Amino acid sequence: MKTKDQYIESLAAELKEWSAQIDLLSAKAENAIADVKLRYEEDLNTLRAKQHEAANKIKELEESSGDAWQAIKETADSVWDDLRAGVDRVASKFN
Repeated sequence: MKTKDQYIESLAAELKEWSAQIDLLSAKAENAIADVKLRYEEDLNTLRAKQHEAANKIKELEESSGDAWQAIKETADSVWDDLRAGVDRVASKFN
């Protein structure tokens, strides 16, 4: 079982990687034709919202104390799964 700090570090590393992927996808969307670009922008806005939610979860984890972080960890896992699936889904559209 990971400690709180290890868990936060792991999530922060993943969030950093996904942020880079989202930035790359955003750059690719800039090159898409107008109609397709609109659809990608909608997907990217959704990803950015999920990215923001994930960053907030990290803050919640950092501010939690004692066993409270375990309860937050469960919702963080769900947020991470949702963001991971979203990034994968949008990235697959570019391939």
